[in-house]
Amino acid sequence: MSNEFGKPSMIPYLAKIVSIENLAPEIKLFAVEILEGQKLDPMEFKPGQFAFISAFGVGEAPFGIAALPKDNKKLEFAVQRLGTVTTELHELDSGDVIGIRGPLGNHFPLEDFLGKDILVLGGGIGGAPLRPVIEYILQKREDYGRLTILWAARSPDLLLFKEDYEKWRQSPNTELHITVDIGTEDWDGRVGLITDLLTDISPDSENAVAITCGPPIMIFYADKVLDHLGFLPEQRYVTLEARMHCGIGKCGRCNLGDILVCVDGPVFSMDQVGTLLEPFH
Repeated sequence: MSNEFGKPSMIPYLAKIVSIENLAPEIKLFAVEILEGQKLDPMEFKPGQFAFISAFGVGEAPFGIAALPKDNKKLEFAVQRLGTVTTELHELDSGDVIGIRGPLGNHFPLEDFLGKDILVLGGGIGGAPLRPVIEYILQKREDYGRLTILWAARSPDLLLFKEDYEKWRQSPNTELHITVDIGTEDWDGRVGLITDLLTDISPDSENAVAITCGPPIMIFYADKVLDHLGFLPEQRYVTLEARMHCGIGKCGRCNLGDILVCVDGPVFSMDQVGTLLEPFH
């Protein structure tokens, strides 16, 4: 979304909530549709980009897109109830109107990954911005090599997008591995950290790219394992969350050293930000 000078606009577009799905405790998936008569094309949103969502009268907060645009007009966002804005969004119903300001930030350079094996590591709500990456690769399956998905959450009830798992498993040259930090009596899957799962699988780094999103501590330690497995910094990509207030690089609240996550990211290769993530340790 741009103004006449080609810069991102601060004015949100109006969008109607068309459906709300409970993904996990305190996490909802909102499908929204831009109201007619506005210039925003949902197809402008690319995997890895984000938008600010406004709860009118309360405020706005940034969220990564959680799916490729549906029917060329619907966008999806996963919202975890954490503060004032997200609490207000959780109180809304289908048919209510919200604001959408975006697309903002950069996106995953999937065109640069053609022919490569792709390793995706998603932890908790961090899996949301990775879902459109998976969808994109599955739509263009013959353009990429092996797709290996490592999916994790603190507990089974916090695993996101469960309805997608079978589709991922059934896709050619694709494998899905799931783990939880803490199991339950009715959980018969793997229990353990995603870093242990990554070590056990030990994916080949040759002609491969790894993409990680999750809690900062997960990103830090998963990247250490990837480094040990031979993935070079330019083969390791992350999408970072930060305290954003404007989304256009003016407020400076999302700085990571000299980097502004909202305009220089949120997608980075580790050769861009590797040393800057040391404070997460």
